[in-house]
Amino acid sequence: MPRLHQHEEEKFFLNARGQKEPLPSLLDAPTKQLSVVVPSYHEETRLPVMMDEALSYLEKRQKQDPKFTYEVIVVDDGSKDQTSKVAFRYCQEYGSDKVRVITLVKNRGKGGAVRTGIFSSRGRKILMADADGATKFPDIEKLEKGLDDLQPWPDDMAIACGSRAHLEQDSIAQRSYFRTLLMYGFHFLVWFLCVKGIRDTQCGFKLFTREAAVRTFSALHIERWAFDVELLYIAQFFKIPIAEIAVNWTEIEGSKLVPFWSWVQMGKDLLFIRLRYMTGAWRLEHARKKK
Repeated sequence: MPRLHQHEEEKFFLNARGQKEPLPSLLDAPTKQLSVVVPSYHEETRLPVMMDEALSYLEKRQKQDPKFTYEVIVVDDGSKDQTSKVAFRYCQEYGSDKVRVITLVKNRGKGGAVRTGIFSSRGRKILMADADGATKFPDIEKLEKGLDDLQPWPDDMAIACGSRAHLEQDSIAQRSYFRTLLMYGFHFLVWFLCVKGIRDTQCGFKLFTREAAVRTFSALHIERWAFDVELLYIAQFFKIPIAEIAVNWTEIEGSKLVPFWSWVQMGKDLLFIRLRYMTGAWRLEHARKKK
């Protein structure tokens, strides 16, 4: 099992009155129908657009179905700007039962931020959503249907991944030859080394049953951009059903990805993932069934 580093300050969140409260655990029984985890790094500008759309949708859904309960967890990944303050305004407006902000002491990477939020979630289902709002929030209903279509879920585990693969040809027409080559190279490495059968592993819109989140994120090592790949590698090892669902997606300015060096880093991470599991440095073991 990977060691999970957590500073003392990261074990609490501030309620709407600014008082410290301990964070819950993913191992606790769920008390919400849906948790939304939003990893955020230097997102003071883009976050409000995403939060306005998400909360508008969630509030409308709750009015239509009073049994529907939710929470949004914004994880500030050690930002130097006003990301936490911007997010906390939503906590003050909607209350800390619906919006919570976790501020990491140091930048950990997107995977580390997502995992922190996942481990503090209260939902029966948990959605990972990017802070840029590139995927329209109502598309969660497509992922929910994708999960339902996978039933019966083995051990209550299933994952639905948002996918931009259907948009690939249009995006190629707008990219340079070099960036297209990098993209295809990355896709090949993902397929060859780690994950087969998923065309888009990197879309930041993924829905997990609580049990699937426990199984996969408890075994996750990678904390930077390639964490999605290891996550799906783990899921396929445990034979967790995965649905890939086409979603609406728009490229939003302000991406933290540096076109060349980010691809190089992700390529290195893919090799690292494969070698670590092949050599036994990282191990996955099936849980023993109770007699």
